[in-house]
Amino acid sequence: MSLLDDVAERDGWRCWVCDEAVDPDESVNDPRGPSVDSRTADRKANVAERLAHRGCNSRKGAVKVVIAWPERLYVVEPAPLITVAARLERKGGREMVGRCPTKRDAQEAADWLVDRFSRLVPELPVTAAVEAGGGQFLLVLSTGRR
Repeated sequence: MSLLDDVAERDGWRCWVCDEAVDPDESVNDPRGPSVDSRTADRKANVAERLAHRGCNSRKGAVKVVIAWPERLYVVEPAPLITVAARLERKGGREMVGRCPTKRDAQEAADWLVDRFSRLVPELPVTAAVEAGGGQFLLVLSTGRR
C-alpha cells in the first residue's frame, strides 16, 4: 500500500484542512483529488503527514491555513484553531476559544470543537467546557499538560 493509501485510511478519507470527504477515485491532479500533506510548512517540525485535497494542499502553500468555524455556529470572536492546536500541543492546559450568547449555542460549538480536533490533531485528546460568565457562555478547550 502506498503512503497516500496509508495516510488516507488512517484519516478516514477526510481532508484535514476543510474537513470534507476526499474521493479515493479522483485523480491526484484534480483539485478535489487526494494528496499527502503536513499541517505546517516548517520543514524542521516533526509533524505526521495528513490527507488533504490537492487544492487545499496547494492553497495552503500560498497562504496560512485557516480552519473555518461552521457558519451554523453562533460564536463571537472565534479563535484561530490552527494556532490553538499548536499551543495546546506545545504546552497543554486550557484555552478560551470563543464566546456564545446562549448555553445551547455554546454546547453545540463545544461538541463541534471536540469532533473537529479529533481529526485535526488526532494524537491530542481535548475536552471542551462551557463556562458561564458576564451574561455569555465561554468555550474552553483543555488537554493534559505536555
